[in-house]
Amino acid sequence: MNRAVCIIQGHPHGEDTHLCHALAKAYADGARLAGARVHTIDLGQMDIPLLRNPADFASAPSQEIALAQEAIADSHHIVVIFPLWLGAPPALVKAFFEQVCRNNFAIEGGARGGWPKQKLKGRSARVIVTMGMPALAYRFMFGAHGVRGLEKSILGMGGIKPVRETLIGGVGILSPKRVRDLFSRMNALGRKLS
Repeated sequence: MNRAVCIIQGHPHGEDTHLCHALAKAYADGARLAGARVHTIDLGQMDIPLLRNPADFASAPSQEIALAQEAIADSHHIVVIFPLWLGAPPALVKAFFEQVCRNNFAIEGGARGGWPKQKLKGRSARVIVTMGMPALAYRFMFGAHGVRGLEKSILGMGGIKPVRETLIGGVGILSPKRVRDLFSRMNALGRKLS
């Protein structure tokens, strides 16, 4: 079995000082303890342009994005970590997935406009989201639509399943003990590669 995980660090700010970066590191440390190879893609360190022309989906991406495609293709498990901004992933996360899905990487249109071919089958994913509001409020009062869109319309359309999620609320008021508990939880998820 291919024991490789691709961690997509989706915090747009490139400095290594955010909770998302620390959560990614804890997960990666756990995955390495389980003997998995770890690919890390830090979106805050990348130059990711917006796609403006639908025809660009059919063309090859930049070398930087092609390397990200290789890391995803090599992995059996994908982890996407980002802060919730305005109820959804930051725009950079969506821009990344638009770029990475170019050239029929994740889905390939049906010959006669039918259901697209899912090209990332056999992979699972975990989406880890930090937010200021309570996670239960986001899930039940707001429906978590921004996160669900990523899970179903991008990861799911590519054939990735199951897609599990971890919503972490109240990040502005986390106690040191809660932070330690979060890191332990991420490390345990990494060790289970789930």
